[in-house]
Amino acid sequence: MSVRPALTAALLAVTVLCLAPGQATAGDGESVTVDPTGRIAEDGTVTLSGTYRCTGAAGPVFVSSSIGRSGSGVKRTIGSTVALCDGVEHRWQNTGKVPTRSVKPGAARVEATLMELRATNVLPMPFFHAAQRQDVTLNKA
Repeated sequence: MSVRPALTAALLAVTVLCLAPGQATAGDGESVTVDPTGRIAEDGTVTLSGTYRCTGAAGPVFVSSSIGRSGSGVKRTIGSTVALCDGVEHRWQNTGKVPTRSVKPGAARVEATLMELRATNVLPMPFFHAAQRQDVTLNKA
């Protein structure tokens, strides 16, 4: 077997492993919320926020967020925040710049995910503590 097909097969296997979902439901007392309003600046910088609570993390945990127009399948990532999983409710805020006109003031759809990277024998794998999808209103910053 030549090196190229073997390398392609290995990369495909790693991609499948990385995309394999972890637990998608929140554990007892774990949650992530999205505030009903966000901000968008003239230059396309979006700021989203909310709260989170998690427990029992063995690896690093992050609150990530994405935004898109309501009814559209296109989402844009809006940053990530390191989370502290101590069972206490904390605030999160993510800021990121989106391409011009991909998101505008008004109605938008936000997804926030509380995700841990757990060590395995091969690669860190995602483990989802909680997720929230919500319609929000983007106000001009």
